[in-house]
Amino acid sequence: MQLKKLVVAAASVTLLSSSLASADTLTIATVNNGEMIRMQGLTDDFTAETGHTVEWVTLEENVLRQRVTTDITTKGGAFDIMTIGMYETPIWGKNGWLVPLDDLSAGYDADDILPAMAGGLSYDGTLFAAPFYGESSMIMYRTDLMEKAGLSMPEAPSWSFIAKAAREMTDRDNDINGICLRGKAGWGEGGAFITAMSNSFGARWFDKNWNAQFDTREWSDTLNFFYNMMSDAGPAGFATNGFNENLSLFQQGKCGMWIDATVAASFVTNPKDSTVADSVGFALAPDNGMGVRSNWLWAWALAIPAGTQKEEAAKQFIEWATSNGYIELVAANEGWANVPPGARTSLYENANYKDIPFAKMTLESILTADPNNSTVDESPYVGIQFAAIPEFAGIATDVSQEFSAAYAGQQSIAEALAKAQALTNDAMEAAGYR
Repeated sequence: MQLKKLVVAAASVTLLSSSLASADTLTIATVNNGEMIRMQGLTDDFTAETGHTVEWVTLEENVLRQRVTTDITTKGGAFDIMTIGMYETPIWGKNGWLVPLDDLSAGYDADDILPAMAGGLSYDGTLFAAPFYGESSMIMYRTDLMEKAGLSMPEAPSWSFIAKAAREMTDRDNDINGICLRGKAGWGEGGAFITAMSNSFGARWFDKNWNAQFDTREWSDTLNFFYNMMSDAGPAGFATNGFNENLSLFQQGKCGMWIDATVAASFVTNPKDSTVADSVGFALAPDNGMGVRSNWLWAWALAIPAGTQKEEAAKQFIEWATSNGYIELVAANEGWANVPPGARTSLYENANYKDIPFAKMTLESILTADPNNSTVDESPYVGIQFAAIPEFAGIATDVSQEFSAAYAGQQSIAEALAKAQALTNDAMEAAGYR
C-alpha cells in the first residue's frame, strides 16, 4: 500500500511538472476598450484552467491598428494573439497571414456565433478570427433631458429630429452638450462614424468604376450637416473626440445624446461608472428617409498570426475568451448586463439576458446592418463603415485627417472634400483600380 501511494505521488509530481513545462506565456495585443480591460482582469481564471500566462499589450485604437498591421505584414512575430476586426480578417485570411480557426472544440460551439459576425470574420467559408464582442451602432440618450426639452425619441428617428433635439437639449451654462459624436482622425474612429452617417445621406466612397465620390452633393451635405450640428450642440474640441472620450463625457452627464457602438450601452447604464445610469434610453441610428440607416457592423475579434510558436495555447485562450463559459464568468462577477454582447445567438435566447434594457435594440441594430447593401446607389465594395479592400485603411486614415482638420476650423469643408477626392483618386490609380 505504501509503495502504491509513493508511485501515485510520483506520477502526480511528474504530471504537474509536465504541465508546467508545457505552459506558455502568450503575448496579446488589444484595444483599450472597456470590454477588453474587463477581460484582462479575469485572465487568472484562464491561467488556473490551463497553466498558460498572458502578457497584455493594451493600445489606443489607432495605435493598435498600426502596430498589428506592421507586425503581420513584416512577420515581426511580436504577438501570439491580435485583436482585429471585420476589415482586416478576410484580407489577412486570404493572404495566409492568420491561422484558420476551423478546428475549435465541439464544446466551443462555433455554430452559435451570430451569422453576421461569423460571415464578417471568415474568408472563403473559413473562420479566421473569433468575435470577443460584436456591435452595431445606435442612439443612447438622456431620457430626462429629452423630456425636459418637451420631445419624445422615436424608435427609428431621422437626422432632422436628432439635429433639432440636439440643439434643444444643449445647455451651455450647465456644461451639457446636446450631442456627442466622433470627430477624431483615424479610419476606425471618426472616419468610421462619418462614413456610416454618409450612407444615410446617399453618399458612397466610390462609384462602380472605383472613382472617388467626395466631389458630390451627398458628401457635402453629410459633412456640413455634421459640422453645423456639432458646432451648435457638440462639445468643445469634438474634432479630437473618439469612442473613449465621448463615453467619458456621457457618463459624466455632459451629453444629451451619443450615437456610437452598441457595446457602450453596458457602460453608460452601469451605476458604478455612469452618473446618468438610471436615465438612459436607446433608439436605432438615424436615417434620412432614403432606405439606409447610419448604423455600422463590427466585431472586435481575436486572431492568431501565422507562424506563432504557441498556436495550441493561443487557440485555448481564444476558446476561453469567446465562449459561453466566459459570458457566464462575467455574469457571475459583473452581472448579466455587462457580458460581451453581439457575438452569440444563444445570448439573446438566454432568459437572464432577454430583459436587459438594451439587448433588443442591440440585436435589431446588428441584424439590420447589411455590408453587402450599405449605400443608396450601388457601390463596388463590401462594408458599411469601410470598404473591404487592402488600400482602404491608408486612404481612409488620410481622408479622416482632412475631415478632422475641417472640424477644427483649420480648413473649410469644401477644401477637405477636394483634398479627399484628389488623394483617394491618386491612391486608387497607383493601386491599379483606375
